Amino acid sequence: MTLWSTEAWQASQSIYNEILQLPFLTEMANGTLSRERFLHYISQDSLYLDDYSRVLAHIASRLTDIGDVETFLGFAGAGVATEKSLHAGFTHNLHAAEKTPACLFYTSLLKAQVTEDVAVEAAAILPCFWIYQQVGRHILSIAKMENNPYAEWIHTYADPAFDEATHKAIAICDKLAANSTEAVRRRMTEIFIQCSRLEWMFWDSAYRLATWPV
Repeated sequence: MTLWSTEAWQASQSIYNEILQLPFLTEMANGTLSRERFLHYISQDSLYLDDYSRVLAHIASRLTDIGDVETFLGFAGAGVATEKSLHAGFTHNLHAAEKTPACLFYTSLLKAQVTEDVAVEAAAILPCFWIYQQVGRHILSIAKMENNPYAEWIHTYADPAFDEATHKAIAICDKLAANSTEAVRRRMTEIFIQCSRLEWMFWDSAYRLATWPV
């Protein structure tokens, strides 16, 4: 049987291709992205990570394999701490922001999977790993790094440690899928696609400096 992760990535390939065309990412790669847009993005990403880390810890509490439990607790602790430390270098003078519609939509969808099978909840968090890993590689391959104000950010998501974490997350999702029903496997793919779309929306929202209209 084809690995679930292979099927899920293929099903969302067109979304990933659209992500690579986003002005936020192309301008980050060449160093021309405005600081205002970047700060808008990481203020929202900080709010996202607060909820994301809780979802990771909740998944850990539901897993039965102790090794997988430890892996997800590591994601929720050390992994998220690394990203938040990177944020701190840019956001130390920013006030706490309100979640934008895109951020609220994404975090709400993640938290809503608490009543689903744990395999579905795990599949929901995977695009945040996998798409960032692939985008990081892509940007690093095309970026103008000399005097690029976002060089540190780009290197973080193209780092071998992040690559390793992504592969672990994929492997756990594949194991959960292999031990699930076909209905759960289909639901895993559905939520993976939905969250991939929200990755697109998150970057697009930041570029547009989106806020609540009323």
